Amino acid sequence: MFLGKIHPDLTFLAHFFCNFAPFERETEEAVRYRLLADPFPVYHATSHYVNNKTVSAVGETKYIFVTGGVASSLGKGIISSSIGKLLQARGYKVTIQKFDPYINIDPGTLNPYEHGECYVTVDGHEADLDLGHYERFLSIQTTKSNNITTGRIYKSVIDKERRGDFLGKTIQVIPHITDEIKRNVKLLGSKYKFDFVITEIGGTVGDIESLPYLESIRQLKWELGQNALCVHLTYVPFLAAAKELKTKPTQHSVKELQSLGVQPDILVLRTEHDLNANLRKKVALFCNVAEKAVVQSIDASTIYEVPLLMQEQGLDETILEKMGLPVGERPALGPWKEFLNRRANATEEVKIALVGKYVELQDAYKSILESLSQAATYNDRKLKIEYIQSEELTPDNVAQCLGHADGVVICPGFGSRGVEGKFVAARYTRENNIPTFGICLGMQCMAIEFARNVLGLEDAHSVEMNEKTKNNVIDLMEEQKAVTDMGGTMRLGAYECVLRAGSRAGEAYGQEHIQERHRHRYEFNNAYRDAFEQAGMKCVGVNPESDLVEIVEIPGLKWYIGTQFHPEYNSTVLNPHPLFISFIKAAIQPK
Repeated sequence: MFLGKIHPDLTFLAHFFCNFAPFERETEEAVRYRLLADPFPVYHATSHYVNNKTVSAVGETKYIFVTGGVASSLGKGIISSSIGKLLQARGYKVTIQKFDPYINIDPGTLNPYEHGECYVTVDGHEADLDLGHYERFLSIQTTKSNNITTGRIYKSVIDKERRGDFLGKTIQVIPHITDEIKRNVKLLGSKYKFDFVITEIGGTVGDIESLPYLESIRQLKWELGQNALCVHLTYVPFLAAAKELKTKPTQHSVKELQSLGVQPDILVLRTEHDLNANLRKKVALFCNVAEKAVVQSIDASTIYEVPLLMQEQGLDETILEKMGLPVGERPALGPWKEFLNRRANATEEVKIALVGKYVELQDAYKSILESLSQAATYNDRKLKIEYIQSEELTPDNVAQCLGHADGVVICPGFGSRGVEGKFVAARYTRENNIPTFGICLGMQCMAIEFARNVLGLEDAHSVEMNEKTKNNVIDLMEEQKAVTDMGGTMRLGAYECVLRAGSRAGEAYGQEHIQERHRHRYEFNNAYRDAFEQAGMKCVGVNPESDLVEIVEIPGLKWYIGTQFHPEYNSTVLNPHPLFISFIKAAIQPK
């Protein structure tokens, strides 16, 4: 029995939460025309009818969402990067962004044990380490817009509320938080007209923190129709006792996603064992996914093989078909395959010792490790890394730890823990002419050690570790002395550097003007520059605007260079960084 007229807001809510679209009453002729034109229509909230034809207000940018289930650390960033690489190889303009569900504004204040490496974009944003994968795979530069956290989402909404932008309305997760998420999802596509925007959602399905993001995906998939697609990465464990691969975790993960209103279009199954056709067919059946849209991501010898493994299974072709785009010929990926061939054929090792305080956590130095690996490959060498805990390095054991290394990297970092061991490493490699690469704090340690043991300034130090030192070789920038906040207040992002002609660094770059990314608060004290130059450590790279020292080197040694910046952020698979190339080349020369 009809009780009364339904309020328009209720019909909107039914559409919004139940995934069906309200549309105005059509004439019988209009309905017939529409069904003949498209027997399986997808209604968009942003669509309307003009002369009985659908006109969509949605742009041409395609949006791919990558979600994860069962367990974390399955490699969503690698899958996202691989998809991006394959689409890029087909001539599409692609970018990737990471949405992290933690409430921190950015990972800049997070301990590396919590979050691994803090990556820095060219515009000075401290970002998730997955952005490093995006840049290394696609040879693109990311910005602040490529990494969004829950903290930034909520801060933006709260700031708008405080300004009165919402005109006194009650602020809720839906629609205000989800609208802000959706705005950020589409920002890069609308601003730069990318063909594809790939959005990786951090965490796993079922995490309470991820719910607003998954709700936003549900809404966007509905609003964008064929212009949106969801790739869900899950894990298929192997039970050794039963000698069986188990798909139940994947089924439960997909059901969890479906319960939130999101049906994955493609499943990527992370596994250590090959998944046969019957198992994939079973997954497709129980998860409402086409058989060809179930692909496996099996363990590989290097993450750079993953794009080829995905290509072999037609992942990019499936994406194009589902998004209504022509498939065309399969890209050859010639330079990428050449890189992998050189890596596979390299047999001689180059032994590089990594001196740092986070060596037990490899993700803390992820970009450095990848840069060294790339440089070793292009020098036709197989990289062997030896991790040296700087806290445990002393004058008594340094020869045993570093004496057999072909080269030494003194790692970046913050704080005093382990810094004395870095001084020990810098002195040993300098006195024994071992190729040495100091990065950021590593460069500062090289300078402090030189001041102590060559210039005779025994108390030389950084004011970061010793505020009372009389020889503040490394000092706080003047504009930093009044700063109290820790997050986002350092010298961050890309800055210019002018290289001295004839220097080893200048020869490596092959140009005079460069730009490199920074992440630090303390600088080389120019009051000591003349003394350093006269004693043999040359300041060969300088910022032209601030006159701050960017690169130091000792020309009389085989290869002894320190950089105040982080060159590892600019090294990619197809464009390895020239300093890393030069460093490895020096390391493989006969001693």
